[in-house]
Amino acid sequence: MSNPTGAVDAMARSDTQIRLTPTQLKVMRGVRMGQLNKQIAFDLGIAEKTVKAHMTALMRKLNVRNRTQVAVAAQSLLLS
Repeated sequence: MSNPTGAVDAMARSDTQIRLTPTQLKVMRGVRMGQLNKQIAFDLGIAEKTVKAHMTALMRKLNVRNRTQVAVAAQSLLLS
């Protein structure tokens, strides 16, 4: 699934490919587990502001408006 640029392919509900970075996947997993941005940042060793930037990118890529929808999308993408 990985490619030379470090992006990861994931299948969305509409059967179109969405390219997520490894860190975006980790942030998405944290959201799926119900973690706060601060907890995700601590676990990943990054700033909370960086997590917020990843969340913005995730919402844009997944075409959703809030973190609950990101969590639902993560579940439908079968991220574990």
